[in-house]
Amino acid sequence: MLNMLLPPQCLTCDAPVDAPGRFCAACFGRVHFITAPFCVRCATPFAHASEGGPDRVCGNCAENRPPWRQARAALRYDEHSRRVVLPLKYNDRTELAASLAAMMVRAGADLLVGAAVLVPVPLHPSRLRGRRYNQAGLIAREIGRRSRVPTALDALVRLRATDSLGELSAERRAAMVAGAFALRRGRGQRIKGLNVVLIDDVLTSGATASACTRALLAGGAARVDVLVAARVPDPRVR
Repeated sequence: MLNMLLPPQCLTCDAPVDAPGRFCAACFGRVHFITAPFCVRCATPFAHASEGGPDRVCGNCAENRPPWRQARAALRYDEHSRRVVLPLKYNDRTELAASLAAMMVRAGADLLVGAAVLVPVPLHPSRLRGRRYNQAGLIAREIGRRSRVPTALDALVRLRATDSLGELSAERRAAMVAGAFALRRGRGQRIKGLNVVLIDDVLTSGATASACTRALLAGGAARVDVLVAARVPDPRVR
């Protein structure tokens, strides 16, 4: 009855769809899902299977291995995926967390099988007050519900506010977030000796994910994998 009164619409346009949280046929054809081949460490999509060699690792990760073990992403971050990611992040479209989570569960199925706990990238309290919710936390909760992996929504804390990383270089991004995250006091037992999957909306340079991963490993996590909704595909940005 609800669908009759409020017909479900496409995630990225006003076209009707048969169920909530889906793309219409036209938009589905424009969305770029990240499927093999891609770098198993940072989820950067490859143009062809031989690009990553037998280890399926991009040149950037081969030279500068990230602190996490592997990463997966559901979508390329482009003009089409932004129509789902940004409204969730900035426009109170919290219902989109469930749609992104469904895509991420499929993209990160191999990571979730071995996961013991999901941890979202936190917001600084000042930004959380303004936004009223943490989009990574909403996504993590939905992934946990679908995958039955426990969540530790407040395991990490952001110690200081940082300006938007915007178009900063990878080196500048890393400097901005260095030491900005820590394990929240009293949360060590939630991750100690466990395989953690770090959840975020977008992976760009990897600076934020690296800082969070180091905080989790320092707190006793056995390993950390990264699962995001969208990956900026430019391999030059790391």
